Amino acid sequence: MNKKNDMKILKFPSNIVQLEKQVEAILFAAEEPLDIESIQEKLKTRANVSKVLDSLEKQYKNRGINLICIAKKWSFRTASNLSKFMNLQTFTKKKLSKAAIETLAIIVYHQPVTRSEIEEIRGVSFATGTLEILLELNWVRPSGRKNVPGKPIQYVTTDDFLSHFNLQRLSDLPNLEELTSAGLIDNVNIDTSIFGTGKFYKEKVDKKKENVYSNIDDMLNQSLKSDDE
Repeated sequence: MNKKNDMKILKFPSNIVQLEKQVEAILFAAEEPLDIESIQEKLKTRANVSKVLDSLEKQYKNRGINLICIAKKWSFRTASNLSKFMNLQTFTKKKLSKAAIETLAIIVYHQPVTRSEIEEIRGVSFATGTLEILLELNWVRPSGRKNVPGKPIQYVTTDDFLSHFNLQRLSDLPNLEELTSAGLIDNVNIDTSIFGTGKFYKEKVDKKKENVYSNIDDMLNQSLKSDDE
């Protein structure tokens, strides 16, 4: 007997596999359990959703995540026998106070900057915990000490700050002219020195130099092309 010939290869119809993928994605992205009607509506096609759900339920039965049905609604849940390995974590969203936002803005545009320099720019003393909130978020960090009497700690922004606000570098932030043209601030009442110091200013200057050099390169390339013609 040829065992090789006796082996049967099972193949699922491609349309069934595609439906399973779609239902799986819908349930995974859903914020709450879904009933069959809701899944059917999202699929925007006529299909035997019950059959697809039964198939997925079997596929996930012995995995770390199970597909379960409670009160006729389906959702993915961590397998019950693995719950002891999971830690419940709760997150509370909090809005930054006006003082924290002002402090962050000063650090962004002046860094590296000391606590006393921040207070001098803001014109008021620190409220309790203002700087600590930014440190806890890991948006700012200590960066050495300033070489003045008392050796105060200087603060700068972190990579987490850039990542959170989807920035490649500090110079991607708007400067005074850009904020004014957008109508976000009135430059008559703003101290322009806020936007002209520290790492932000240096990056802006470097960026302008890069643009100048790229423009020169473009001009030279165009000139060479004209000569060749």
